[in-house]
Amino acid sequence: MADQLDPTRCRVKVGKELFTRSGPAVLEALHGRGFEVFLDLKFHDIPNTVASAVQAAAEQGVWMVNVHAGGGRKMMQAAAERLQTQRLQTHLIAVTVLTSMSAEDLDEVGVAASPAEQVERLARLAQDSGMEGVVCSAQEAKALNACCGKGFLKVTPGIRPSFAAANDQQRIMTPGAAMQAGSTHLVVGRPVTEASDPMAALAAIEAELAER
Repeated sequence: MADQLDPTRCRVKVGKELFTRSGPAVLEALHGRGFEVFLDLKFHDIPNTVASAVQAAAEQGVWMVNVHAGGGRKMMQAAAERLQTQRLQTHLIAVTVLTSMSAEDLDEVGVAASPAEQVERLARLAQDSGMEGVVCSAQEAKALNACCGKGFLKVTPGIRPSFAAANDQQRIMTPGAAMQAGSTHLVVGRPVTEASDPMAALAAIEAELAER
């Protein structure tokens, strides 16, 4: 799939399944093809462990890496401070509420807030803790622009172009609508990865964005 995509027109995301199967070798292979890589492992552990994991990712040259904001202030601060002290330039962002989670799902794990309220709470905490941005639904991007500013990165999965199915994502939006809402980076998975021609799917998404 990577060989069918143009690294000047997109970045690629390496998630848990691919990294667990292939490890750092997949990062080397993608970097060798000219791609900037978002290492999407959502670290969530004690502060020193997460800081060391973030450092290890950054030392492998990834463009972006993420942690779970639910790990708390000390964990996020430790990760941000590690990158700063080691003078590593990798973008560090935090996951707020997974796009597969509904209000009922949050309630089952003891969170009484709505997804939107919990996203805003965690985004404020992430910003205060030194994160450059968050992973959030495009539906929350507008509110996060208001509370965290336009310069705060809003990396939004759950992007489904007009030709794609919703699958298991609960809070989805088209590419154009997401950018208009305030998303700074769009994460598009299955509409591209499961396409018979990934580059044609990417071009169709670019065309949708050009029409907005």
